[in-house]
Parts: sequence; C-alpha cells; structure tokens
Amino acid sequence: MSVKIAVLGHGVVGSGVVELFYKNKKSIEKHAGTEMDVKYILDLRDFPESPYADKFTKDFNDILNDEEVTSVAECMGGVEPAFTFVKSCLERGKSVSTSNKELVAEKGDILLKIAAEHNCNFFFEASVGGAIPIIRPLHRCLAANDIDKVAGILNGTTNFILTKMYNDNMPFAEALRLAQELGYAEKDPTADVEGHDACRKICIISSLVFGKHVYPKSVYTKGISDVELCDVAAADVLGHAVKLVASVRRTESGKILPVVMPTLVSYDNVMAGVNDVFNAVLVYGDGIDCTMFYGRGAGKLPTASAVLGDVIEAVKHKVTVFSQSWESAEDDSFIESVDELKSFWYFRVPYDSEIDGVEAYNHDDGISFITTQELTFAEAKAKAEKLSALAYMPVL
Repeated sequence: MSVKIAVLGHGVVGSGVVELFYKNKKSIEKHAGTEMDVKYILDLRDFPESPYADKFTKDFNDILNDEEVTSVAECMGGVEPAFTFVKSCLERGKSVSTSNKELVAEKGDILLKIAAEHNCNFFFEASVGGAIPIIRPLHRCLAANDIDKVAGILNGTTNFILTKMYNDNMPFAEALRLAQELGYAEKDPTADVEGHDACRKICIISSLVFGKHVYPKSVYTKGISDVELCDVAAADVLGHAVKLVASVRRTESGKILPVVMPTLVSYDNVMAGVNDVFNAVLVYGDGIDCTMFYGRGAGKLPTASAVLGDVIEAVKHKVTVFSQSWESAEDDSFIESVDELKSFWYFRVPYDSEIDGVEAYNHDDGISFITTQELTFAEAKAKAEKLSALAYMPVL
C-alpha cells in the first residue's frame, strides 16, 4: 500500500520538497521501506504550468479529512496559520515534518506534546542548519553525552555578508545588497541581519539539549548591522574573524545561557574558516569533547533534503520518538542573565582612550584591542561606556 503525503506551501522550500521527492523517488521509497506519493500540495496561488498541477488544493480540509494522508511536510513559514494546520494534523494522528524555525521556537513544546498524545511525530530537522543533520544527532547519536555547550554559525546570510566584508573589503550595505541579488537575503533582511533567525535556531537547540522550552524573547540577540569594515580588518590583524555566533552553555549556577552576538573567533578555532553561506555547529560533551557539523545552512534543495529525511523517518516510525522532546516552561527562571556572560572582549575606542598595557591596533577609525582578562557582559558594557567605545564584541 502506497503512503500518501501532503506538502503545505509551494514556495522555495515546498517546491524543493516536491522536486526532490520525484527526482529521488525510488531511493526515498527504498529508505522508507514502502511506496510513497505526494497526494496534495496546499497553496492559495495557481500553478497551471506545474507538472503537478493536478495535486494542488487551496483547501486545507482536503488534506486534514483524507485518511490516506499520514505524513505532512509543512513549508509555509511563520506561526499562523502554520500552527493551526500542524496542530490539526497531529490531532488526527498525521505526522508532520517542518522547516519552520519560527513555529518550532514559539510552539514546539505544545506540538511535541500533541504528537505524543496522538502517537505520531513532529519532526523539525530542517528548522536548524538546512541540510546539516544536527537535531537527530543531538538526541540520538550523542545521547550518551552530558552536553554542556553548543555554539555555531547558524545563519548563512550574515556569514556571506561578513565573508564579503573580509575578502572583498565590501561595506555592509553593499554586501547585503549582493546577498539580496543572489537570493541569500530577503527583501526585508531584518530577521537575518538583526539575528532573529539565528536566535530561533539556538532556541530550538537549547530546548532539545537542556530539556525546557526556550523562547526567543528570553535570548539576548544582537545582529551584525553595526559591524563595520574597520572591525573586520582590525579583527584580522588581531588574529580573529568576525562571525555571528549563536551559543548556549550551562553556567556554574546550573542555569543555561543562550545568546546571539557578533563575535571575534580566533583563527585557531575551526569556526573561523566557515565562510560564505555555510553553517557550522560545534557540540561540546563529556564523551566527545567537541564535534563539528558543517554544511549548507539554507537553500531550496538543501532544506528540502532535511524535510524529506524527516518525512522518511515519519513513515518508518509507527510510534512517537520520545527522545526528540522537551518540557514546557512556565517562566525563564532557568535562563541566566546575559550580564553573567564571561569572555575576553574586543573594543574599538577613540584615540584618546586610556588602554595602557594592552596590545592594540591603530587604524583610521580609532584603536582596537582585545582585553587580557575575562570580563562579564555587565563589566564589558561598563568598560565600553567608560572608554566611549565605538564597538565591543565577545571573543571566542
């Protein structure tokens, strides 16, 4: 008997899911252990020229009420109506695989609970890292480890922009414009350049690793829009690359500290060499020490690959995979204040600042230096105010 699936949304990712499914149908069926086919594609637009024109519907109820459809790929984006549609599918026992990081970051705990109650699955490998397998390794392959930190470059758009600033001496605004022309950045790039996209992804990772739902509003998030060419050049002279790093760690107090910030990454760290639209995730555990996952973090077919991987898992599993879950959180009392973040720090200050005893780099826009002692974020902020700093960032 052939398994019927439905795809919600026919944008970049949704169309990629359909395209890749039919391109690799025989291989996908072999991995799933059964024949499969796409029965519905939900979209409000018309696609009369599509080779799959007969599969389109504008009515979600066609999918919801069809008992033949047992697995759904949600590729719509946003919280609503995606949440309502996914919730309804799970309540009918239809497993859902999604690329929607905003949905998972805001409603993941609720949807995982509903999936467990109805003996189906809510999978979201594609919501973090595109084609990079990270969600499943965290709760399966690395399950024997006590993981105390995860850090990574989780947004390909910002990494592309910073790479252009470094390699081509291209100003931020020009690099952003190029990213938009190449399709790496949206017309409204706010979610990428201000760090919101990376924030949602580290929320998902934090929730999975540490077992409680972490909401984006609880995570200190700063993007790259204030990073200037002089910062990138100074960082290079000081032996570092500027990257937008999203991280979460367990602190000495037992709380967790998730944060997204532009960060100076030492050239000794493998993350410093992750360029263009590529992503990388470093996982630190007591058994593995440090393991890195690397690959294309976005794009039509890379993301579709991760969605279909989850669809295959959903078809194979007749019961809920309980290891991929976390508890709801009534408050954020388990999250440490960003003021307690400890790091060495990079500062760009005016020429008349007193920085005695610190190796510094002088340039047209001031003086750049890295602190010789660790400071908390609160201490670094106070130091920046005292020095009238033009910029400051943590150092990894």
